[in-house]
Amino acid sequence: MSTILIVEDDVRLAQLTCEYLQAHGFIVQLERDGGLAVQRILKEQPDLVVLDLMLPGQDGFSICRDVRSGYTGPILMLTARTDDADQVQGFDEGADDYVCKPVRPSILLARIKALLRRADSSDDKDATVEVLKFGRLTIDHGRRSAFLSGEHIDLTGAEFDLLWLLALNAGTPLSRETIFSQLRGIEYDGVDRSIDVRISRIRPRIGDHSEQPQVIKTIRNKGYLFVREAAQELL
Repeated sequence: MSTILIVEDDVRLAQLTCEYLQAHGFIVQLERDGGLAVQRILKEQPDLVVLDLMLPGQDGFSICRDVRSGYTGPILMLTARTDDADQVQGFDEGADDYVCKPVRPSILLARIKALLRRADSSDDKDATVEVLKFGRLTIDHGRRSAFLSGEHIDLTGAEFDLLWLLALNAGTPLSRETIFSQLRGIEYDGVDRSIDVRISRIRPRIGDHSEQPQVIKTIRNKGYLFVREAAQELL
C-alpha cells in the first residue's frame, strides 16, 4: 500500500482528502504546519507528497526546494492560486505536478495514481539501463539523469521524463495529447500548460535556444519534436 503525506492547513479539506484516499487503499498522513513538513518528508520518505502552496510556518515552494536533495518521490502541488508564474516556480522548485483548487477528488486520485505508476516504473531495479547520446548530450534512463559535456543537468523528475520521452521519439512529433497520456496516464484537457512550462525550462538546460529552439522544436498544430541532428550539433 502506497503512503501519502498531505501537507495542508485547511483542516476540513485535508480530512476529506485523507478519507477519500484512504477509501481507495492508500495509507495517508496529515501535516498542517509548513514549518514541520520538511523534517517529516525527509524522515518518513512517503511514496508521494500532496503539498499545499500557502502554509503557516513555511510555504510550499521553499518546502519543495528544501526536500529535493533528500527526497526523490513525486510531489504534487495543490493550491488555490492559478497564476502561470506560480506553476513555473512550482516546477522549478521540483514539483512533479501542479493541481489548482478546487479539484474533483476523482481527478486528484487519477493524478496521484499516474505519478505513482511513473515512480514505480523508474524504480524498477530489474529494468535494463538505457542511454541516449546526441553529441554532447547524454540522457541516462537508468540513472534518471542527463549530462551536457559530462556536466550534470539539473532537472526535476517530471522534466527528465519529458526529455526522455521526446528524445526516445527523436524525429517524430509528439502531440500534447500523446505526452499527457504517456506521462500522466490522463487525457489532455486542452487547457493545462504544464508541458509548455517544462519545455521552456528544459531547452536552455540542454543548450538549446530559448527564443529560436533547434533541438526541441514547437510544431504548429502538432506538438513538439526532438531534432536528432540539432542535438548532435549542440555547441
